[in-house]
Amino acid sequence: MANLNVKIGNLELRNPVMTASGTFGYGLEFQDFVDLSELGGIIVKGTTLAPREGNPYPRMAETAGGMLNCVGLQNKGVDYFCHHIYPELRGLATNVIVNVSGSSPEDYAECARRIGELEDIPAIELNISCPNVKQGGMAFGVTAQGAATVVKAVRAAYPKTLIVKLSPNVTDITEIARAAEGEGADAVSLINTLMGMAIDAERRRRVLSIGTGGLSGPAVKPVALRMVYQVAQAVGIPVVGLGGIMTASDAVEFLLAGATAVEVGTANFIDPAVSTKIVRGIDEYLARHGFSSVTEIIGQLE
Repeated sequence: MANLNVKIGNLELRNPVMTASGTFGYGLEFQDFVDLSELGGIIVKGTTLAPREGNPYPRMAETAGGMLNCVGLQNKGVDYFCHHIYPELRGLATNVIVNVSGSSPEDYAECARRIGELEDIPAIELNISCPNVKQGGMAFGVTAQGAATVVKAVRAAYPKTLIVKLSPNVTDITEIARAAEGEGADAVSLINTLMGMAIDAERRRRVLSIGTGGLSGPAVKPVALRMVYQVAQAVGIPVVGLGGIMTASDAVEFLLAGATAVEVGTANFIDPAVSTKIVRGIDEYLARHGFSSVTEIIGQLE
């Protein structure tokens, strides 16, 4: 077996495959299907400072080559996570990373601070695609200034590995990535979902309760690959690639484009064990091409 170890900031992964937030619950739900110790890490569902109910149903819709969702960060808040979920996660033999969301820099920072006190959570992933309630609802992650403001606040409150998840709904994603790096991000992950919409023609209605939602799945992979490639050229910190990864071949493409690690998302809904299959598939690819370490192929497009 090839050496699959990679490093993101101070976070050491036994292999470059993680599960994406929002598609894997808290990991506990998948233990009957996946040996979690075989994964580089799991990124648990979005956590906010205060509880959130999420959006009304319907909030998921299947599309050609993907799915739309407008779940709306439904969760019971960071205190519930710390007191009720975290004790169950402590025994997992993999890196557990918490996705953090908020509606103001202060919310983000306080949520991150509380998670930072949990000994067995080595990193957070910052979701900056959330609306800034103080500035009319525009997402923090669509401007360099907005991204920098959140990352700066969280960096001051959180000492461990900080991964910033970037929105693709921007003109120049490299500008946002550089802003995050400039304020102390240890890595960036991309892409978050693309904004989309579904319409029921027979009923002449929008399918999702709030009209629009985030598009994920194979349909977004070419966009994700392009953005990962661009960002990997623009920053000096590790890049985590995601967006439409369904197979080991998909994952290898992201690594070749410059990603140090990858996240598997929508594919988990189709095959709960797909993440471990992708780990094995990457190893088989390395053996087939004569590589002894996964680091030998990162960013190595010819």
